[in-house]
Amino acid sequence: MIPKGKLLIIGGHEDKGAEVAGENLTIHVKKETTSHFEILGLLISKIPRTHHIIEVIASASSIPQEMENLYVDSFKKEGFTQVGIIQLKHPKDPSDLSLIKRIQESHAVFFTGGDQSQLVSILAETELLKVIRNKYHSDKHFIVAGTSAGAMAMPEIIITRGLIREALYSKDIEIEKGFDLIQDVIVDTHFIKRGRFARLAHAVALNPKCLGIGLGENTALIISEGNIAKCLGSGMIILIDGRKMGITNINEAVDDTPIIIENLKISIIAEGSSYLLKERKFLKS
Repeated sequence: MIPKGKLLIIGGHEDKGAEVAGENLTIHVKKETTSHFEILGLLISKIPRTHHIIEVIASASSIPQEMENLYVDSFKKEGFTQVGIIQLKHPKDPSDLSLIKRIQESHAVFFTGGDQSQLVSILAETELLKVIRNKYHSDKHFIVAGTSAGAMAMPEIIITRGLIREALYSKDIEIEKGFDLIQDVIVDTHFIKRGRFARLAHAVALNPKCLGIGLGENTALIISEGNIAKCLGSGMIILIDGRKMGITNINEAVDDTPIIIENLKISIIAEGSSYLLKERKFLKS
């Protein structure tokens, strides 16, 4: 089934227009770029409604009040007239009928950063996630957006933990089931700044049918029809294709035996370029 809605996955550290003590919110780049709040604002503005409703789901971490205010102010600045914050702290929260109704009436859902494992553990197999998934598949005006952990949680398969060392070892990575909003991809964020190439390559080698998407900070993909991905932002996105992988010992290596992987295919996309995720090729403009 081809989803009618859109996904917006963000690499993290997007410019929210302000700074909060202890967190760097502004990325200094050589070129002036459009913030992802502005990108989401442009997408939502095309929806034929008098009022646009966005629900910010902050269950991946416990965000302080000043961060709540910052998200609300940033989204309102971009034209969202109604912005709500949903913090899911208890396993029963996603069954709250009032929260389900809020999602049903929303035009966009935005997942903040934090801990993707915690986010998935709270939402997995819940009615709230089912409503989000069904709305994404059936409503052409609905947008599901996420930054950092919120972006990583969206695929069927996600990275929940990954050590970064001088070599790859079998126990360095943990893979779990995610939100299943999109299949056959694995998303990693803060990709360039935090040196996460090896762990995404590891995840792809374990799941060679999946395309690895390494999102640089202040960079995003807008995905339409579950396939057409357009890059926006100041950074780059690394794509890792393991379908034609050659020699590897990934299924036999144990303990301190380093993993080897032959013939991963690497592509780089940047702002303005589009890519077909299923066909694994650039979309000609």
